[in-house]
Amino acid sequence: MSDLHGQKGCKVVLLGDSGVGKTCIISRYISGTFDSNSASTNGASYASKNITYEKLGGKSLLLDIWDTAGQEKYKALTKFFYKDAAVAILVYDITLRQSFDNIKDYWYEQIKENGDKNIVLGIAGNKCDLYEEEAVPEAEAREFAASVGAIFSLTSAQNNTGINELFADAGNKYLDPNFQQKVQGEKEEKEEGRQKITIEKSDEKKERKKKSFC
Repeated sequence: MSDLHGQKGCKVVLLGDSGVGKTCIISRYISGTFDSNSASTNGASYASKNITYEKLGGKSLLLDIWDTAGQEKYKALTKFFYKDAAVAILVYDITLRQSFDNIKDYWYEQIKENGDKNIVLGIAGNKCDLYEEEAVPEAEAREFAASVGAIFSLTSAQNNTGINELFADAGNKYLDPNFQQKVQGEKEEKEEGRQKITIEKSDEKKERKKKSFC
């Protein structure tokens, strides 16, 4: 993770099934463009954006955003991108029930298993411009997001709806002093645990050396 000024970057990963619009969301957020014919991501792609949070005293944060492939053949590779991620945004298509079910049954479980304990979670119901074809009720999605402590946003890359708010809310939560204090505290506990193990191993080695001369 980065420091509070974004000098090293805050790693953000977008996860979800192929075709839900992860690439379009990033393109809209980074460059303000939308291409309905954009191809599915093969493996992963990267983009970055520096943003300033006025509500947090003008703190700036460099978001290192990773777009991951949702196809089955790339799922093993995608796990690599969970490492050191500070924010994970799970994206589903509101017109495709299966994409939401997979958020709950696969992508969220992958984050729990492979992601950082204090990762900031976001859930994006994309393609909300197609609300007339909605297959996942907003209330149900919000309920799931609340149950896992995730930020929720309905988004549309085509209409540029909810995308800036999604990344802003994720950054605000990451930069929140209380959240950073929690992360730092657990980081220090881990370091103390590693030092304790190292000392214990060193003592055991000395003891074995003593016995070898007996």
